[in-house]
Amino acid sequence: MNARRFSLFRATWQIALSVCALTVVLVGHIQAQAPSNNPTPPPLPDGLRTVSFFSPAVNREMKFDIVLPADYEISNKRYPVIYLLHGFMQNYTVWGRNLAAAFYAREVGDLIVVMPDAGNSWYINWAQNNNGQLNNWEDHIIKDLIPYVDAAFRTEASRAGRAIAGLSMGGYGAFTLALRNPELFVSMASTSGALGHARNRAQAIEAGAPMPRPRSTSESEELARADAFISTIIDIPGFSKQDDRHPDGIDFLTVAQAQAYDPFQILFNVPKASLPHIYIDSGMEDDLINTALEFMQILLINDVPFEFKQAHGRHNSEYWRRSVGHFMASQYEVMQRALGNRP
Repeated sequence: MNARRFSLFRATWQIALSVCALTVVLVGHIQAQAPSNNPTPPPLPDGLRTVSFFSPAVNREMKFDIVLPADYEISNKRYPVIYLLHGFMQNYTVWGRNLAAAFYAREVGDLIVVMPDAGNSWYINWAQNNNGQLNNWEDHIIKDLIPYVDAAFRTEASRAGRAIAGLSMGGYGAFTLALRNPELFVSMASTSGALGHARNRAQAIEAGAPMPRPRSTSESEELARADAFISTIIDIPGFSKQDDRHPDGIDFLTVAQAQAYDPFQILFNVPKASLPHIYIDSGMEDDLINTALEFMQILLINDVPFEFKQAHGRHNSEYWRRSVGHFMASQYEVMQRALGNRP
């Protein structure tokens, strides 16, 4: 097998592994949200509310879940914010309602947690849009969501009071958004992050491999039934079913475009003094731990401070329910210190 064919095989195989892993994520999410007998949405956790707003970056009405502190309505304080990004084929409801983020937010106390939705976009501005869509999902978070939250709620509207984190696709998104916009975030965290996504796409583009197409729910009766139920919880017009949540277009047309969203590349665009605090964790039985370890090695070689945690666990909800309390506590302390509230 010549070098070019091997590169094509490797890139295609890496993408296939990612799709398989992310299908497991969806099934786990479905099982958590859709019991088999007469499913009904669970009650909302304390302090959690859902907010709708119009996002010009994607030209559609969007939603996010937000958890406010217990004393929010009776105080005049401003609070630091953690933005939590969901994984592939998940949605804005998963962190707060299924993965214990609302519980830990209330345990911390004086903290706002915002859980946005970005469909299956990988949190990037897509290079090509089809059928009249607008898929500027980086801008949706950076230019639309954050200014909206800062205007609508009493946040610490500064870098020192703002952190971002995510799981799987959201871990990749958190690192990419923070490294591309380091002036906005004092901390970035990835749990089970798909940090190699853009690098894999760059390799596939270079090798001439086509962009992978996600599996449609029409291919499985079980997924279709679960999708119908979960879509009633998402309840975003024209953006609730999985087939609608896949952007219609092409993510990256060139290697350079993919590299511009590659954490392994853009890490070096940020001066060390301007880097956000970095937190990485992964389950030891998760195939994505190898990418996390590789990123950690780059940080070590370049004398960049960071936190790394590994524990037994797979790429699933059980692991994320355990990891969220760790990284949320770490990011909260980083923000409090940056805000001058620690000795």
